[in-house]
Amino acid sequence: MDNLRWVTVLLVLFYHVIYFYNNKGVFGGIGGFGDGPQYQDVVMYILYPWFMPLLFLLAGISARYALERHPAREWFRARTRKLLVPSTIGLLVFHWMVGYFNTVVAQREGVFDGVPAVAKYFIMAFSGTGPLWFIQDLWLFSLLLLLIRKLDGKNRLYEACGRVFGGKSGVVWLILLGVLFWAGEQLLIRNPRPASLDGLYNLYKPLFYLVPFLLGYFVFARNEVQEKLGQAWIPLLACAVVAGGILVGTTFGQDNTSPEYLGSPLNCIYGWLACLAMMAWFKARFDYTGKFAGYMTRSSFGIYIVHYLVVASLGYMMKTYTQLPPAAMYLILAAAVFTLSPVLYEILRRIPVVKWCVFGEK
Repeated sequence: MDNLRWVTVLLVLFYHVIYFYNNKGVFGGIGGFGDGPQYQDVVMYILYPWFMPLLFLLAGISARYALERHPAREWFRARTRKLLVPSTIGLLVFHWMVGYFNTVVAQREGVFDGVPAVAKYFIMAFSGTGPLWFIQDLWLFSLLLLLIRKLDGKNRLYEACGRVFGGKSGVVWLILLGVLFWAGEQLLIRNPRPASLDGLYNLYKPLFYLVPFLLGYFVFARNEVQEKLGQAWIPLLACAVVAGGILVGTTFGQDNTSPEYLGSPLNCIYGWLACLAMMAWFKARFDYTGKFAGYMTRSSFGIYIVHYLVVASLGYMMKTYTQLPPAAMYLILAAAVFTLSPVLYEILRRIPVVKWCVFGEK
């Protein structure tokens, strides 16, 4: 699971390189190159349906393991430091720089004309939330989990899940859990109102992402469930590849972040099968570690926290102030995000106060 987590984080970094230059006008991007189709955008269609739900699912599993070893109050205190501090105080210390580029990208030049310096700073800090919505959601889910644990004081639900999903037909039932995946996507606001919180809700998708988080905690944290997935990794991976191929082949060119697209049955089938297939594949074939994997296990969270500054700043500068061909921009930005993000993380984590504010580290 550690390997699966950091590999997924690296896929998020690559996704944001492609996303930044998407030609659909999706929030957070600077725009594409011309009016025609950008076939490199296929990366977004392949990754977006499943990589964030998978991270929440893994977070639910990790929460179960941690709460088996630590008192709930101690665990939640650590979660608050690790999740809430970086996504609030960290905005004021570091992510205001991301907010500057996000705001300029959205409004172009002159966006801050006439705005007092203090107000400008707080606008940039709030706009710098970016990928930190993930850990904000995760902190909220951790709080809700404490209440759910109180209601399920004798672990009846956890034991019931073990009987259903750990039995002979467990993999079939795991696939059928995709119905909950689909139901969660139906809770998005279909026609978000301009200049309202509708778009923010559709970005955070709390009711949708709560589903894989709780499934991770109650279902996938069980060893017998993970074993059954590992045994079925080949058919699950094959089904996911086929479903993904059909999805991309029939929908490429549509806005793959729209509520209608995300709530479609085909997108949900592919997204859930991909989550299962990745878990099964890594259980069966990547259950080992090494120096690089150990480093990424320790550092992937911090790299995720800082990477978007590299994407937003360098991506904006190249698109605005250079005449580089698109292929060169993609290559330079990809190389930069995979090299400069770890360097930036290693620098910041060595500054005592900053590492607490930005990474939630003691």
